[in-house]
Amino acid sequence: MATASKTASKTDRRWLSAALAYLPKWLSFQMERYRQTGCSLAIVQGSKVIERLAFGVADLSTGEALTTGHRFRIASHSKTFTATAVMLLREQGKVGLDDSIGRYVTGLHKDLAKARVSELLSHSAGVIRDGVDSGQFADRRPYLSRPELIEALSRKQPLLPGLQLKYSNHGYGLLGMMIEAITGQSYSGWISKNVIGAAGLQETVCDWPFLPKSAAVARGHSAEFPFVQRLIVAGDNVCDAIAPAAGFVATASDVARFFAQLAPDNKASVLSAASRREMLQRRWRDNCNAQESHYGFGLMMNAPGPKEFWGHTGGFQGFVSRTAHFPSLDMTLSVLCNAQDGMSYDWVDGIASILWAFRQYGAPGKRHADWDGRWWSMWGATDLVAMGDALRQVSPAMTRPFDDSNSELVLIGKDHGTIRRASAYNSPAQDVRRVRDSKGKVIELWWGGGRLTSRQDMLAEVNTRYTKSKFVQYPQ
Repeated sequence: MATASKTASKTDRRWLSAALAYLPKWLSFQMERYRQTGCSLAIVQGSKVIERLAFGVADLSTGEALTTGHRFRIASHSKTFTATAVMLLREQGKVGLDDSIGRYVTGLHKDLAKARVSELLSHSAGVIRDGVDSGQFADRRPYLSRPELIEALSRKQPLLPGLQLKYSNHGYGLLGMMIEAITGQSYSGWISKNVIGAAGLQETVCDWPFLPKSAAVARGHSAEFPFVQRLIVAGDNVCDAIAPAAGFVATASDVARFFAQLAPDNKASVLSAASRREMLQRRWRDNCNAQESHYGFGLMMNAPGPKEFWGHTGGFQGFVSRTAHFPSLDMTLSVLCNAQDGMSYDWVDGIASILWAFRQYGAPGKRHADWDGRWWSMWGATDLVAMGDALRQVSPAMTRPFDDSNSELVLIGKDHGTIRRASAYNSPAQDVRRVRDSKGKVIELWWGGGRLTSRQDMLAEVNTRYTKSKFVQYPQ
């Protein structure tokens, strides 16, 4: 594992400014490289929003630019709001985690009626995921009404309660009906006042019909493949009885602020610290996931460790999203994308890698910052990123740009350096130099024998060297 030549002090916050300066350079490249539609990002440190960014368009059919004020379908993030509501009712003495769900909702199959509230919260009640026809998530049918959901839950479910982690939107829809039975109010009315409003969120609603007419809303989009082009997905579905599992609409900053409030050490929250700790317990592990994946009460998490996180993901027709709180950074990241193949899952990890790297190595000095920049060859783009007492070579095409494989450059002169640390395949101990024109402007970078130029110069060179081909239509 790499050792930092200069570790940033906890009291030195310059690293954060440097990290936030590099972040849009990397993310804008990712947007272009992977032909993405739109992305809205928010970062909360403690309880404060420290960054909000938006890239791309809200609607490809109109070209409307995406802003940080646009709302997205955040899909399964809704479960975290619902779980928070249940924990709040428990604090008020109105429900117990060991209570059977049949105590509050009638018409259920006898086995499901015995399931505990805690088992529904942790997706271990054995409930079918989306019914025998899950076409609502492909715009083939409307989302279920309350009578339709009860009818689906009156049948024998795939598993008995308490056997394993089995993710279920129907299960969280059932929790929504329990909230209505306990409070005597509609799910939307009660949660809007007692969770959304109490948390200070002004850009969040629990389902499409409750959006203000003036709200700016991003449209969803299909993946580009295999349709050749992206198709516009309205994303205006009414989720009805499934709203507690998938209906919410919000901005990235609202989502990040809400999840940040669930950190046990955050003083501003609708829940007690004890309830938040309970939500974060790793109750079930997904044994078929290649990564370490666990579920608590309305929250996903990885394994314990220095880079652990907890949060949730979301997938709605035309939208994907992910929010994660990283305790070691005391930061919550929310990335919302308005395309079916959006890269929010990877980009949260990529942003975290940027923050961790700058925190480890520190902000650059002026001498190294002068070398910051992006260089090109026909193999793609290379970023030189100044940190601490060195520069690190980064491929901005990587979804996790910083890890222990980054090459490291140390300066030995104004325009000269040495590759101090690199993979055996990336020219360790060789020279790096900059070339200037007659006016003193840097126009080339030579890295271990490879000549890098600006994007414009690279395109001009390569386009004159090779013959352009026609578009190839692959077999259907």
